[in-house]
Amino acid sequence: MEKILRDRRIYEFLEKVDDDLAEGVRTGCCEECGSRLHRADFGRKPRGGPKEVMERWDKRDSFCCEKEGCRKRHTPPSVRFLGRKVYVGVVVVLVAAMMHGPKARRVAQLREALGIDGRTLARWRQWWLTTFVQKSFWKARRGWFMPVLDEAAMPFCLVDTFKAMRREGLIKLLKFLSPSTTDSWKGVAAM
Repeated sequence: MEKILRDRRIYEFLEKVDDDLAEGVRTGCCEECGSRLHRADFGRKPRGGPKEVMERWDKRDSFCCEKEGCRKRHTPPSVRFLGRKVYVGVVVVLVAAMMHGPKARRVAQLREALGIDGRTLARWRQWWLTTFVQKSFWKARRGWFMPVLDEAAMPFCLVDTFKAMRREGLIKLLKFLSPSTTDSWKGVAAM
């Protein structure tokens, strides 16, 4: 897993996917009033990936309606960011999956290698087991999986199902999760 977290090609590909998702929203119109959208990115200080990549990921793509009185924000889904979390999505997913049944020594090595506090890991684990499984996103999509996934093993069961320990599977998993990364855009990610 450490190898996949250090693979710059993954981060570069995720950046391209997010650029495509952003372009799809930018060329659209406001869902409320139909007016044009203008760029209204907001700053991010992501952690967890290669330093030079994280420096480029200092903004989250977002757009705002041009019409005074509406100004509705349209933030596209993202494969780089998992909602408002500081650490990039790939780290939150894979490291939290490793929390499911690994040896304490292995978790300690990951924590040290990535500079993640143990309390942060505990919060991520709790978020997957409680908040994520209660989200309307998950409730609408959990029926897509047969056999039914064990919610007590989140996100490990998603990583396993998508074979996300390999680059292609990881990309598919992050695309699947991308609609859950924003409240303002109602798109459907390809499986």
